[in-house]
Amino acid sequence: MAEIEAGTGDSTRQTSRSDGEEEKNGADPELFSCLLQPLSADGDPNYAGVRRLLLHRKALSGCLRRRDWRCNGKGYVAYRNYIRRPRNWENLQTPSLSTPGNSGRWVSSLNPLSLVYEGESWSSSRDLRSGNLASSHRTSFSSSMSDSDRPRRQGAEPAYSFVGMHCIFDQSRASVTILKFGHASSNLLAYGAADGTLTVCTVSEPPSVIKQLAGHSKEVTDFDFSSNNQYIASSSIDKTVRVWEISKGICIRVIYGVSSQLCIQFHPVNNNFLSVGNANKEITVFNFSTGRIISKTAFDSEVTSMDHDHTGQLIFCGDAQGSVYSVSMNSHTGALSRSHRDRTSSKRRSPVTTVQYRSFSLLARGPVLLTCTQDGSLSFYSVALEIQGYLTLRCSLKLSPRVHTVRVSFCPLLSLEKGEFIVAGSEDSNVYFYDLTRPRHTCVNKLQGHRFPVVSVAWNHGENLLASSDLYGTVIVWKRAKTS
Repeated sequence: MAEIEAGTGDSTRQTSRSDGEEEKNGADPELFSCLLQPLSADGDPNYAGVRRLLLHRKALSGCLRRRDWRCNGKGYVAYRNYIRRPRNWENLQTPSLSTPGNSGRWVSSLNPLSLVYEGESWSSSRDLRSGNLASSHRTSFSSSMSDSDRPRRQGAEPAYSFVGMHCIFDQSRASVTILKFGHASSNLLAYGAADGTLTVCTVSEPPSVIKQLAGHSKEVTDFDFSSNNQYIASSSIDKTVRVWEISKGICIRVIYGVSSQLCIQFHPVNNNFLSVGNANKEITVFNFSTGRIISKTAFDSEVTSMDHDHTGQLIFCGDAQGSVYSVSMNSHTGALSRSHRDRTSSKRRSPVTTVQYRSFSLLARGPVLLTCTQDGSLSFYSVALEIQGYLTLRCSLKLSPRVHTVRVSFCPLLSLEKGEFIVAGSEDSNVYFYDLTRPRHTCVNKLQGHRFPVVSVAWNHGENLLASSDLYGTVIVWKRAKTS
């Protein structure tokens, strides 16, 4: 018996010695820096040491989980189910779910609505299982909510379910402020960054960068594809407008201004017209071929966002005071004339970050306009084309105020018979889907994957891919689930 105990003691000492050697070889300097920090005179050393150790291990556990997930080749759904598992998950697990291939680590989703919810999160400090419901909701058609409102399972829309990430572009060294897909294109994607670069890439298999366009010395505020996707016109804080030939990757024209150029659009019918909004409180129409000014019109404040209607006879724009304008445009001469203005009712006026036109909506039974301001106010207008673009507010949504310029977008027409859906970035690093027709529980879905505020979103023409960008320079292309 003594020999057995001695043998056990020797094996225990050998095991502890080997564990100590492993720990010594894999010593983490961050852990020691946490443990060796000086304590205050009245502090409890045991409590402080244990607390630092737990905090360090908490951050490390998330990294190990994601590394394990990638090494096993599992998808984001499996990872999400794993981090959401109940505390007694091992006891509840059935033998059929534990196989030598997955060692019981990944559980397939048993809920048909599982694909509706978010993808993986790279932020280990965020608890994906936590979510605060809206503290207050209006009972009228206009609603108010917080970006952190978690979508209810009963209200999730299968049309906006996602199977995961299609691809990721992380070549940019600065924040990606704007991104767009090409006209009538499902694969051509471009994005502009705060360092003045434009990147053109394809999301078809295999995803790759086509051209890197460098020329602006400051942030790219906006850009637009020509109708044939052969050219890109970009505006910048450096007071210039540049026209790029994508196939050659060169700048073929530079138009110099007297103030920051904030938004830009090609004419949808006559691509020889290029409309630019600037910080000099005006919209200027340039000749694309010569770069000469055709016409201009003045406004009350900086023109921060704009969009054309499908006929090319109207321009809708927003300014730095939160007002939205309808401007008539002659498709032959390029002459501009202001038609209508919708002023914000808020006392605190905020710049308009998004103006997006759509030719038809089942809710409005006609053309509609979506606007968003930096203080989080979303507005949905019906457009009367026969009255020179007169705007009628149909519904609105109040989100939490933003510090950065965050853009929103209409969702595809697939499920409009059930509501009016939009997708928006958020400063809590998530992508949210909202139904503007709901007086309560407006958020219907959420995507997680960014680590920094999401500032721009865009759909492709095929409506099966959604691109989002953040302040860290990461662009994620999400793949939507196929629906019947």
